Amino acid sequence: MKTMVATKSIQIQYYALLREQRGTSSEAYSTSALNLAGLYNELKEKYQFSLPINLLQVVANDRFVSWDDTINEGDLIVFIPPVAGG
Repeated sequence: MKTMVATKSIQIQYYALLREQRGTSSEAYSTSALNLAGLYNELKEKYQFSLPINLLQVVANDRFVSWDDTINEGDLIVFIPPVAGG
């Protein structure tokens, strides 16, 4: 018996280096990733992001969350890279 993996439609926002590497600040995206770490790894492979996951923070629906949190239909996901400043 084959297991079906549900695909979820989400919104993603990118900032700083990730925005530059992706070429856009936001997008609608469909994923079957089970958690936020899986989503970032999927995007990193697809778009050749250079930042390792341990340098990022992740926000889902306006709150900081853990990389092992699940993804739900309609979530707004924001990846926050390190910000340099003076």
